[in-house]
Amino acid sequence: MSTSPHVVLNDDNTIPQLGFGTWQVDADVAQESVAAALETGYRHIDTAAAYGNEDGVGRAIAESGVSREEIFVTTKLWNEDQGYDAALAAFDKSLERLGTDYVDLYLIHWPCPAKGLYRDSWKALVELRNSGRARSIGVSNFPAPLLEELVATGEAPAVNQIELHPYFPQVDLRAANASRGVLTEAWSPLGQGGELLTDPVVTEIAEEAGATPAQTVLAWHLAIGNVVFPKSVTPDRIRENWGALDVVLDEEQLERLTGLGRDNGRLGGDPAQVN
Repeated sequence: MSTSPHVVLNDDNTIPQLGFGTWQVDADVAQESVAAALETGYRHIDTAAAYGNEDGVGRAIAESGVSREEIFVTTKLWNEDQGYDAALAAFDKSLERLGTDYVDLYLIHWPCPAKGLYRDSWKALVELRNSGRARSIGVSNFPAPLLEELVATGEAPAVNQIELHPYFPQVDLRAANASRGVLTEAWSPLGQGGELLTDPVVTEIAEEAGATPAQTVLAWHLAIGNVVFPKSVTPDRIRENWGALDVVLDEEQLERLTGLGRDNGRLGGDPAQVN
């Protein structure tokens, strides 16, 4: 069985680079899907309060036979729970649903700049990390100026989880993250399984590499240093995505994939507008 490489965070904890995502996985199938992922070899599971499936994720982990210490679990603070006290209460509820006494990574899901509560939320996350109940803390969907605000407090996020795929490679934000010692995580890494996977450049490189288009895109993420967690509810696809660990792309192929970036490549919400 292949094993994912691990990346060292700025707090000296490590995170498996290839994980399993659960966005848009219904609560009633989350347990089965996560169980299949753990059986395949995944040891990094990404969920969120807003996904409504933390309980299913927790049951899969508890019944997997894999030690909790071997599994890296991420969950996230939802927008309506921002603020110092609200964030602490929301974290307690996430732990209860997951059936664990700590998480490996806790993120602010969106900055919600119009609410102006992300600073207070961040203070709560720092307290959770200092207590050990969140081993690492970070953010999601933070643009560079807001990320810099948190870094300037002296408590830099470990990660910034952002939409990122070859149609939206986020070159500037990846560089901004890296310059601040913040690891980039990619959500919707396969472009939500749409046009990207039939793009002629992707399919051509996949053929050259002897891989599927999805494996090729995931191998691109891994090669450029992203932490990535594709989602699927199909066991065959879950195993296929894991096979990206065995795909090697050369620099020219990586550049061709990065070159697919589009001005209108964003598929999800704009962090400046999501509140």
